[in-house]
Amino acid sequence: MAYLVKYTFDQQYIADTCKRIKNGVIQFKGKKELDKGVYTLVSEAKSIYFDFFINENQKFTITTENSDVVSNLKSVGNKENEMFFSYIKYITNKNQDFNKVREQTKGKSKEDSTNFINEKVKELNTDVKKFDKEFMEKAKGTFVYDVLNLKTEKEATEIPKAKNGRPDSVYQYYYYKGHYFDGVNFKDERIIRTPFFDDRIKKYFDNVILLHPDTVIQEIDKILAKCDENNLIYNLLIGYFTYKYEQSKIMGFDKVFVHVADKYIISGRAKSVYTEETVKNIKGRVDIMRNLLLDAKVSELNMIDTTNGRTVRKMGFDTASTSKSITDLYYKNIDQLTPLFKTLYSVNAKYTVLVFWAADCGHCQTEVPKLHEDLKAIKGTIDYKVFAVQTKDELFDSWKKFIVEKKLTDFIHVFDPIHLNNLKERFDIYSTPVLYILDKDKKIKAKRLGAEQVVEMLKTLEAIDKETTKKQNQNKN
Repeated sequence: MAYLVKYTFDQQYIADTCKRIKNGVIQFKGKKELDKGVYTLVSEAKSIYFDFFINENQKFTITTENSDVVSNLKSVGNKENEMFFSYIKYITNKNQDFNKVREQTKGKSKEDSTNFINEKVKELNTDVKKFDKEFMEKAKGTFVYDVLNLKTEKEATEIPKAKNGRPDSVYQYYYYKGHYFDGVNFKDERIIRTPFFDDRIKKYFDNVILLHPDTVIQEIDKILAKCDENNLIYNLLIGYFTYKYEQSKIMGFDKVFVHVADKYIISGRAKSVYTEETVKNIKGRVDIMRNLLLDAKVSELNMIDTTNGRTVRKMGFDTASTSKSITDLYYKNIDQLTPLFKTLYSVNAKYTVLVFWAADCGHCQTEVPKLHEDLKAIKGTIDYKVFAVQTKDELFDSWKKFIVEKKLTDFIHVFDPIHLNNLKERFDIYSTPVLYILDKDKKIKAKRLGAEQVVEMLKTLEAIDKETTKKQNQNKN
C-alpha cells in the first residue's frame, strides 16, 4: 500500500491511497482534479519517499529505483517535476559531499580538522549559492520558483559599514525583514500546500519581528491584507493566529487574540473559518479577556473578610440555593452588609498582589504559603499589599484553619459568601491559583504569574517606575 499525501499549512493529509502495488507500479487516479500544490509519496510504513508537484497537468508518470530514490528520479509528462527533481538531486549530492568531508578529517588533529571542514564547507556553500541563484533565474514564472522562493532567505549583499567599521547589522536586519516575503503571492492558494509556507510564517512571527503585542498585531494586519478575503490562505492564517495567541504563554499576547477576534471573527470577516456557534463562544471569551488586558483597570470587588465571614453566613447565605434567594437575602440585609465589605479599591498601596485561590487546591496549598514567605524579602522596601481571595465560600472553616496553621498574617484574606462578584468570568478563574499585580490605580501590570515570579516582577516594576520618574525629572530640569 502507498499514500498520496498533500501539505496544508502545518498539517499533512492523505489525498489518495493505492491499495494494490503490482510489479512496483503505484497508481493514483480519480474523476476529480486534485488540489494544486506539493505532494509526497508515503509508504505503508509511513516512510517518505519524495516530494513532487501536482499542478495544471495532472496526468504524468514518475519513475525511480529503490537503490537510490533521489538520484534516479525522472518524470514523464511534467516539466515542473523534471525541474524540481534536478534541484533536489543537486542538493542531495552536495549533502553527500559534506558527509565525505567529515570522513576526510580522520587522522587529523582537532585544529586541522576544524580548519579543513570550515574551508570545505565554505567552498560547498559558495557552490550551492551560485547554483541556487542560477536555478531560480531559470525557474522564474513557474510554480517551482514560487515554492523554492518560500525557503530562500533574502539577505542583503551590499552592506554598508557602521561607525565601528563593521558591517551595519541594523541595515542587515531591516533589509532582511523588509524583503522577507518578496515574491510570495498570498493570493495564490497553492503556496499553502507546500512544505515551506508554514515555516516562513512561523519564523517571521517568532524570530524576525519584535515580540511585542502591538508589533504582532500590525504585522498580522499587513499579512492578511495581502490575501483575498475568505480564500484558503486567509482562512487558515486567521485560524492559526487565533489559536496561537489565545494559547500564548507570553504575558500580554492575549491582546493579539482579542484584536484578531474583534477585527476578523466577531466582525463577520471569517464566516468560512468558524460556525456561528463558535463565533459566539469566541465573543464570550473575548468579552472576558478584553477587560483583563495589561493596563486595563480591573473592576471593584466587594468582599467579606475572615473576621466578618461567620456573621454574613448566619444571615442565610450559606444555605441559599438559588440566585433569587441570594438576591432577596442581600437586599434584606443590605444595611448590615454594607459596612462589612472589604473592597479591592480600598487597598492603599503602590502595588496590589491580587491572588485567587481555594483552600482545597493542592497547588494553592503549596504556592500561597510560598508567596507569603517570598514576599518577606521585599517587605518595607517596596510598597505592596496582598488581597487574597478565597474562591470557594463553602470552605470557610478549612480556609480559616489553613490561614492560622500557615501563619498567613500579612495578607488581606477575603471571600464572597454573597456571590456578588462573579469571580470566574470577571477575572477568568478556570483554575487556581491565579495571580495579578495591580498598580495604585488598580490597573493590571502583570498577570498569570507563578508564586515564584511575583517578587522579581515587583522589583522589575519598581525599577521601571524609578527610571521613568528619573527621566521625567531630568526633562523638567
